[in-house]
Amino acid sequence: MNSQHNLFTPVQLGPLTLSNRIVMAPMTRLRAIDNIPNALMATYYAQRASAGLIVTECTAVSPLSLGYINCPGIYRTEQIEGWRLITDAVHEQGGRIFLQLWHSGRIAHPFLLGGELPVAPSAIAGVGSLHTPNGKVSLEVPRALETPEIAGIVEQFGQGAENALAAGFDGVELHGAFGYLIDQFLQDGSNQRTDEYGGSSENRSRFVLEVVEAVTNVWGGNRVGIKLSPSNTFYGMSDTNPPATFGYVINALNRFDLAYLHLMEPNEIDLANREVMHPLTPYYRQIYKGTLITNGGYNRQTADAILSENHADLVSFGKLFLANPDLPKRLQLNAQLNTPDQTTFYSSDAVGYTDYPFLELQVS
Repeated sequence: MNSQHNLFTPVQLGPLTLSNRIVMAPMTRLRAIDNIPNALMATYYAQRASAGLIVTECTAVSPLSLGYINCPGIYRTEQIEGWRLITDAVHEQGGRIFLQLWHSGRIAHPFLLGGELPVAPSAIAGVGSLHTPNGKVSLEVPRALETPEIAGIVEQFGQGAENALAAGFDGVELHGAFGYLIDQFLQDGSNQRTDEYGGSSENRSRFVLEVVEAVTNVWGGNRVGIKLSPSNTFYGMSDTNPPATFGYVINALNRFDLAYLHLMEPNEIDLANREVMHPLTPYYRQIYKGTLITNGGYNRQTADAILSENHADLVSFGKLFLANPDLPKRLQLNAQLNTPDQTTFYSSDAVGYTDYPFLELQVS
């Protein structure tokens, strides 16, 4: 069924009316020195407030969920105050912003966690390496969570949601993608538990559904989104039956009346690693009854096409938004786009962060 929607038609997202269907995707940028959001980050997000919706970079719900140097948290007073700088700056520009709540699970290292082992559903190491204060290291075997501990992590997500409310956000997104803790519970390559959190799709979905319940108890369903990546292979993720696993959890999410489901299409690395579902947005569109955001290397033409075909309601952009603070205007005018500089994605200062030019500064 064709619809009349394109990137520039307004859309209702829960109680929020968004001016366009262009979402700034969450992107790790590592500018939160000592894990505290700051004024430089406020400038970065405020520059991009013309997005219909901004979703922040992944934000740790506890000290043990920190997977990277200088990624922000939402579990300390100074972090809440730092995020308030950012939400105020975005709102002053007329923007809307959701905080992405995150637990890295096994994608961490004792060097980042005060000597403690990372935690995960099972004692199975992820594949890959991390930068730490002691240099680049390979991922280690995590500690499998004891069953009674899991409720405490659910509570950390709930507290993170309360702290996001205190920091002035418009809503929150749960990071259930890319091989972090929620995804580790969902997929059977990383979850080989024998308790009620392992085994069947229903049991492996139990953790994420408990987290969704805790967070919607704070915000209401219509201000909570969740990001999933059924075809992700990052950090050695795998599942024996992704259509069944993710079909189960996505159908179960329908009962929460969430603001949205944010689906990640596979990228070139996923497609090269092994055979994965592609495209997956049209498939899960048939299962999910609510608002759907899709992400996957879209440009204006492919984004408008997926909206007009009614396979999704909004489209999120990552690297294009990183390099083009005024991306909606550039897309609308079919203007030239700045090229992202990958060498500065994860540095610590304004270069490659807040210094990408706006269109009017490039047009004589």
